[in-house]
Amino acid sequence: MLAAYYTEGGPSSVIEVSEIDAPIPSKGEVRIRIAVSGINPTDWKARSRPQSFAPGEFQIPNQDGAGVIDAVGPEVDERRIGERVWIFFAAWDSRWGTAAQWTVVPEWQAVALPSQSSDALGAALGIPAMTAHRCLTSDGPIDGRTVLVSAGAGAVGRAAIQLASWMGARVVSTASTDEKAQIALDAGADAVVRYQESDATDQLREAAPEGVDRVLEISLADNVLLDLSSLNEHAVIVVYADDARTTLELPVRRMLFGNVTVRFMVIYHTPRAALLAAATDLTAAINAGALSEPHFARFPLEQTAEAQDAVEAGTVGKVLIDVP
Repeated sequence: MLAAYYTEGGPSSVIEVSEIDAPIPSKGEVRIRIAVSGINPTDWKARSRPQSFAPGEFQIPNQDGAGVIDAVGPEVDERRIGERVWIFFAAWDSRWGTAAQWTVVPEWQAVALPSQSSDALGAALGIPAMTAHRCLTSDGPIDGRTVLVSAGAGAVGRAAIQLASWMGARVVSTASTDEKAQIALDAGADAVVRYQESDATDQLREAAPEGVDRVLEISLADNVLLDLSSLNEHAVIVVYADDARTTLELPVRRMLFGNVTVRFMVIYHTPRAALLAAATDLTAAINAGALSEPHFARFPLEQTAEAQDAVEAGTVGKVLIDVP
């Protein structure tokens, strides 16, 4: 099969694209003929860290993708062969990422893709949409609540806006530019706060006059004071990204008397039951028309290195790889 892979960590130039043997599904696994591979920031970060492989070993990057099951391992129902699916965690503790013509994953990580959905939408779900779902639901229902989504134009942020709206929440997002603000509004945000402006606190209080109950935060160090400015008592801030800072000063008394909870969450260490619940809800949201395709930047498999560079550079929208 044709695959992008690397045999040592480093810059994107370590990625090669050539023919290697296709994987064979083991017990409990399915093999997917990949149509589209989706890239996340963790994909290029995993590649760039120092690492070495034994002779003959390699890593195919990218966690997310969509395609068709064409083979199953022992103890998997053969009726799944031919099923269109979206997949996640393909490269987590596995060398078979989605930047290849075939991958193998445990059966439960291959989720049926509704017939009306494109492979591109399927490849854009995975890590971003499941992260958004976990942040929104880990502390109870949000129906009738107000949710603040940091960086609503990002992959996680946009998915969170759509999911929160579908779940019955009022959604306020933050953005830094007119383009990003429009993306958040188009996704369903009720209001957008330009967080870099001097009156951002006033903007947030106007957008959420009854206060904020849940915050999805991408940069706690930058945004904690803005977040706290409109929090209701017993509100929860869920932090799902790391901006590489080692220290952070928090206004402890202010948070103490507000009964504020700060939760840190990484999707790769989320319990399986929560991931399965996310997959179920994402399917329901797709069927309800609540999840739509973001803007895509698309690359051929031969340009996997350039595609990962685009994600590292902060390309707006979702970066996909079309697999021949």
